[in-house]
Amino acid sequence: MDLTMQQPGAGRFAFGELHEMSYAQAAAMAVLREMEVDSRVVVLGEDVGRGGIFGQYAGLQARFGTSRVIDTPISEAAIMGAGVGMALAGLRPVVEMRVVDFALCGMDELVNQAAKNRFMFGGQGRVPLVARMPGGIWDASAAQHSQSLEAWFAHLPGLVVVCPSTPQDNFSLLRAAMHCGDPVAYIEHKTLWGLRGEVDPGQTAKLGEGRRVRKGNAITIVSWSRQLHVCEAACRELAEQGIEADLIDLRTLWPWDREMVLESCGRTGRLLVAHEAVQTAGFGAEIAATAAEATGCKVARLGAPRIPVGYSPVLEAQSRIDATRVTDAALRMLG
Repeated sequence: MDLTMQQPGAGRFAFGELHEMSYAQAAAMAVLREMEVDSRVVVLGEDVGRGGIFGQYAGLQARFGTSRVIDTPISEAAIMGAGVGMALAGLRPVVEMRVVDFALCGMDELVNQAAKNRFMFGGQGRVPLVARMPGGIWDASAAQHSQSLEAWFAHLPGLVVVCPSTPQDNFSLLRAAMHCGDPVAYIEHKTLWGLRGEVDPGQTAKLGEGRRVRKGNAITIVSWSRQLHVCEAACRELAEQGIEADLIDLRTLWPWDREMVLESCGRTGRLLVAHEAVQTAGFGAEIAATAAEATGCKVARLGAPRIPVGYSPVLEAQSRIDATRVTDAALRMLG
């Protein structure tokens, strides 16, 4: 897909029309749209000039030049630090970390500078920065390239945390993140880049709003990112047994859609939270505790064991929560 030809006004991507594209193409189109209407939007990171390692910036440097799509040295601290400085100076940077595992080298700049600036200086400085940090298990890539760290960022005051699961959301939520006045930890999944789906360029999204994927009254299932698709498969298995689950895609972990989740839990009386991240201290615990306190519903969590993700397929599988495990957990809750 040549995004240099997919400009607003070119007539090819009219608002309200649906277009099939990949998760990566949807993200590239979102950045393109914002760069066209706002000269303050810049992109910086390793390999962004050639489109990024997943194709999520395809065509952008050719369209906007090297002063707005900036290839950087291999130094995550320098990339994140430069992005924070650009944001404080009035730009709206999209900072590419390649994968969340590499972003750990730039954590001080994100955690101690970007997340805290607004609060430390009475709102005089704002950091409208989007840090793209693809997370999750990367097939056959082992422990240092397969981490799900979204709960780290949700724990930090001052950060917004986004975890899109579909091409439409990767278009709409990325645009919403670029309009946010605070720093956003934007965590796409490493294995969703080729996922294809329909995208409406005119559809917007609001940070903090979940999406009801299936409507049911037997049990509430909450998930996000790639795990959402696993839960969809589990819900189809449950439906074959006459059990209709209420499936919610959280979409953003902070802020998260308490209203949607609590309404559903109050109606079904049961909540199952499933995520790819390690279960211990995962964000599922926050959702489960909140729902139990507010509605008294029965709660359960599914997450990975507290082990590094293995390289071999057999070991890697131990860290995955497949549809069968989700189905079995739901059936146990239903007795």
